[in-house]
Amino acid sequence: MKKSFLFISCEEAKHICDKTQYGEATSWERIKLALRLSWCRVTRAYSNKNNKLTDAIEHLEIDCLKNDERHKIKQQFEEELTKHQYNQ
Repeated sequence: MKKSFLFISCEEAKHICDKTQYGEATSWERIKLALRLSWCRVTRAYSNKNNKLTDAIEHLEIDCLKNDERHKIKQQFEEELTKHQYNQ
């Protein structure tokens, strides 16, 4: 079967969808994806889930430990571990 330059497979559409999420898709890829999305409900569902996941990740408020805080906790843990080993 001859590969069409305009119509893409579902797997290729998913790959382009992922690239689009990160701003790495070319204009031509986005056009082919839009065409696929217009008629393929499987690809459309994948794209919707991908968009929801991206939105959820972007709106998370995560407070991570700073390196010095992490180092302090590690040091305290090692001290407690050493005390526990000597007490046995």
